[in-house]
Amino acid sequence: METWRIFAASLLGVAGILAVLMIMARVRERTGRWQAVAVTGLVGVTALALTGILTLTVLAPAVAWWLAGGTAVIVAVLALAG
Repeated sequence: METWRIFAASLLGVAGILAVLMIMARVRERTGRWQAVAVTGLVGVTALALTGILTLTVLAPAVAWWLAGGTAVIVAVLALAG
C-alpha cells in the first residue's frame, strides 16, 4: 500500500470523526432525542468507514486527496463558525 494512501486516509479519518461528532451535537440540539443522535452517528461512521476503505484501496490520488482535504476544510470552517 502506498504511503500517500495511508496519509490521505488518516487525514480523512481524523477530520471525519470530528465532523460526525459535530453533526451528532447539532442533531441533539435540534431534536433532543438520543435515538436520532444514535442513528446519525451510525450513518456517519458507516459512511466514514466506507470512504476510508475506498481511499485506502481504489480511489485515484486526486479524488482521495480532494475528499480528505475537502473534509478537513469543511470541519475547520464549521469549528470556527460554531
